Amino acid sequence: MEPLRIGVLGAARISEYAITAPASLTGARLVAVAARDTDRARSFARQHGVERVVESYRDLVEDPEVEVVYNPLANGLHGPWNLRAIAAGKHVLTEKPSASNLPEAVAVEGAAREAGVHVMEAFHYRYHPVMLRMMELTASGDLGEIVHIDASMEIPAPPDEDPRWSLALAGGAMMDLGCYSLHVNRTLGAYLGGDPLLLSATAGERAQDPGVDAWVKAELLFPSGATGSANCDMDAKAVSFTLTVTGTRGEALAHNLLAPAADDRITVTRGTQRTVEALGKRTSYTYQLEALARWIREGIAVPTDAADAVVNMRMIDAVYEAAGMKPRPAFGSAGLPTGE
Repeated sequence: MEPLRIGVLGAARISEYAITAPASLTGARLVAVAARDTDRARSFARQHGVERVVESYRDLVEDPEVEVVYNPLANGLHGPWNLRAIAAGKHVLTEKPSASNLPEAVAVEGAAREAGVHVMEAFHYRYHPVMLRMMELTASGDLGEIVHIDASMEIPAPPDEDPRWSLALAGGAMMDLGCYSLHVNRTLGAYLGGDPLLLSATAGERAQDPGVDAWVKAELLFPSGATGSANCDMDAKAVSFTLTVTGTRGEALAHNLLAPAADDRITVTRGTQRTVEALGKRTSYTYQLEALARWIREGIAVPTDAADAVVNMRMIDAVYEAAGMKPRPAFGSAGLPTGE
């Protein structure tokens, strides 16, 4: 396939894992990068083999050589710059969530559909053999009738100045981590009768950041009668990204769902028998970029498109409301988003 021509918004730390390393492995071209600090963009370009630096986010999304915009900006800037990229006729790989709230996600999906471009939400875990195997175990009956799904995502607290603690930038544990927990439950819901119903949610507000959740716990019910838990904590003691599927005859545990390159194990327990499967440490981000390339070049659709993003954001907003908090505000309503 002809290599994708990618432009990178910002010089975020996640870009090294999510786009520059996968690009080098798949042959994609990193055509351009833009950042608010041009010196930082130049350093990023030198370090990661980006062909050139452009002056602003606007210049990048309008660059005629860029066909795919990768958007790893702060959450609150996902929606505005996804819309700008779509308006410029670009495909988009956006970090999750694709927008700050449901109305903005709907706007992104509608704009992409109208423009005829592809928007992929970066739920990279969905493309790795670890998750594919967990899906297979859920569907196959090997674990018996599925009775419970537990997806728990935890990290130690980011620094106080981190945008993930900013309400204006659509921060919070549910946005950063809980979006995965909900998405995992929804993905497995395909084998349990469909998307789960939200039963209840609780959240803990960060004392120094009013309106921003430090942790969230959501309880779900699938059409099959199975229950689900979608939990997240952005002030935990250690990193933990686990998925447990429990059935009447056994249980499967994915030890590190979001970083299988670090730990690709699934432990399957049936009675007294325990087996450990190793599914491969090729990065989930590499599988994701390959899936995007097949979508753009060959028309092979992906499950994490803009329409799926709308459904996930609807559930995120519902969790916030059930927990007594407000959905995240849209950023830049009083003016243009930063990076102009």
